[in-house]
Amino acid sequence: MSDEKLINNYEDVTVYGLDPEREEQLIAEQNECTFGWVTKDGSPMAAIMSYFRTEDGTFWMTASGQRKRIPAIRRDARVVVTVTSTGTSMRPGKTVTYKGIATVHDDEETKQWFYPRLAERLYAQRSPERVVEFAKMLDSPRRVVVSIVPVLRVGYDGDKMGEATRKAREAGVIFQHD
Repeated sequence: MSDEKLINNYEDVTVYGLDPEREEQLIAEQNECTFGWVTKDGSPMAAIMSYFRTEDGTFWMTASGQRKRIPAIRRDARVVVTVTSTGTSMRPGKTVTYKGIATVHDDEETKQWFYPRLAERLYAQRSPERVVEFAKMLDSPRRVVVSIVPVLRVGYDGDKMGEATRKAREAGVIFQHD
C-alpha cells in the first residue's frame, strides 16, 4: 500500500479541489451560472444567468435595469458566481464558485461590444442568423451589462472524491465519524 492516506469520512472535502485544466473546461462548456447578490435587508438572493468569461477572468452577464439585482449590485457590489458541470460532458459533481466584485455598465460602448459576444457564445452552434437576432433582442432600452471580477475561488471535483472512496473501499476502510 502507498503512503497515501485513505479517507474514512467526508468531513474535509477541500482535498478534492478542481484542477485548473478542469476548471477551464467547465467554464468553456457551461454557459449558465448561479449568480448571487445581497438584498437591501442583507438577505442572500440568486438567479440562474447566462455568462461568458473573458481572458482576464472577468465574468460578464446582462439583465434589464429594473431587475431587483441591478439596484442591489449598485448598492453592494459583493456577489458570487457558481458554475456547475451539470449538463456538460464532464457529468455532474464538479463546481467552481467565485466571490467577486460586480460593476454595472450602462454605456453604449460596452453594450455594443457585449451583446454580439454573448449571442455568439449562446447561439453560434445553431445558426448565424440566431446570433444576430439574439444580439438585437438584447439591445433594449433598460438593459445593462454586469461584469464580475473574482477575488476568491473555491473549486470541487466529485470525481476525485469518488476515486478516493473507491480506493478506501478496496483497502477495507470502514467509514466512520471521527
